[in-house]
Amino acid sequence: MKKILIANRGEIACRVIRTAHKMGIETVAVYSEADRHAPHVTMAGEAVLIGPAASNQSYLNGERIIEAARVTGAEGIHPGYGFLSENARFARMVETAGLIFIGPGPHAIELMGSKLASKEAIRDFGIPLVPGTEEAISDAAEAKRIAREIGFPILIKASAGGGGKGMRIVHSEADLESQMERAVSEAVSAFGDGSVFIEKYIGNPKHIEIQILADTHGNTLYLFERECSVQRRHQKVVEEAPSAVLSDALRKRMGEDAVKVARACDYVGAGTVEFLYEDGNYYFLEMNTRLQVEHPVTELITGIDLVEQQILIARGQPLSLQQEDVTISGHAVELRVYAEDPLDNFLPSVGTLTRYRRPDGPNVRLDDGYREGMEVPIHYDPMLAKLIAWGHTREAAIRTLSEAIDAYEIEGVATTLPFGKFVLTHEAFLDGSFTTHFVDEHYTPDKLRSSREENARLAALLATSLFEKNHRKLTPIEHAGGRQWWENRK
Repeated sequence: MKKILIANRGEIACRVIRTAHKMGIETVAVYSEADRHAPHVTMAGEAVLIGPAASNQSYLNGERIIEAARVTGAEGIHPGYGFLSENARFARMVETAGLIFIGPGPHAIELMGSKLASKEAIRDFGIPLVPGTEEAISDAAEAKRIAREIGFPILIKASAGGGGKGMRIVHSEADLESQMERAVSEAVSAFGDGSVFIEKYIGNPKHIEIQILADTHGNTLYLFERECSVQRRHQKVVEEAPSAVLSDALRKRMGEDAVKVARACDYVGAGTVEFLYEDGNYYFLEMNTRLQVEHPVTELITGIDLVEQQILIARGQPLSLQQEDVTISGHAVELRVYAEDPLDNFLPSVGTLTRYRRPDGPNVRLDDGYREGMEVPIHYDPMLAKLIAWGHTREAAIRTLSEAIDAYEIEGVATTLPFGKFVLTHEAFLDGSFTTHFVDEHYTPDKLRSSREENARLAALLATSLFEKNHRKLTPIEHAGGRQWWENRK
């Protein structure tokens, strides 16, 4: 491939373009009317307008994207994440058009896109599974019987779901039928598929995922884990690599199980196998058949460019690494910077970026897709950027990220920067004991307000102290000639 089209927008489109240019590959951007002046449009060698602002008329319109590739002579399509990245039909359309889909094959996407089918595919590989149903269930009486067997609380989940949609926690048999009806209704509305299943609810888990790479020559590697337990509404906000709680032996075992999952569906490309972890035990959750939002933390601890690997694999090249070549260097932490108001239940905040100053410094990385003066549109995911820091130790990485948050200036919209600061200074995060319930257990808007007020008070005290100290040192004296000089009194 000498030219690729990036079927996405924002920071991920910019990030893919950077690596493609580094590899000497020409790039084509696609954009909606709302993104005419977006950075990814100007970064690419060519850009094609594919429709109005609404994503179903632009970034979700596979036919227009493929036509844009044909017109520009692009040989491959990188889907990024979100939009069409896990759409098996689109992957098949790309292949039928004689183009290369820079990702797994349609079969793997379909298989791992169904939580029930994915569990069935790996059942014979000895990978730990959460106790629950093996098939979709619609009968409330049968659901009650199964729930009694595995014990309450249980979790009702949409088979085709994601992002917390079609998901209900049920604590008692009396609530099961009504919660099941709601889960089915939400699953139909969100995914067009009302299939749901039941599994044991793991009460205080950590969310730990394993990055894998697989080529077309039968080679599959795991690139260690990321911990993504700080979430709001089942969506990740803070991620790190490696996890602070895994032993080397457990890390190896989880990595080897992730490789088994990939092989169970003939996976090719970069993918992520997600697990729930609690009290030394872990359970398969799902596989994401795409590049993850949080992939930079893995890149920083391994030194491996995952987008470059995706492109090389799509070209048919074998992996140049063996498992023993992949090592962990230091620690990395990432904050997803959303245009959301953490003081108002993380509601999206739209408007114009009246001030936008990027942080800089050693060991700081910012993947973004906005510039000062741009509008933050209501049509798409509200993520502005990913702010990532690396350190030789976890403590150093956290400290560097905290300083980068302070240096990141965004005005015009509310953001999750203050929430990120709150997380990084909280005892439960610092000691690694936090779980996926971090927000519910430790965060309230009032706590964030108090934290910000305390920081402001300390900053004021520090400024006053420094002023008084310098004032005592520098005292004006009169020179005989009438000119004013300064005396440094130590």
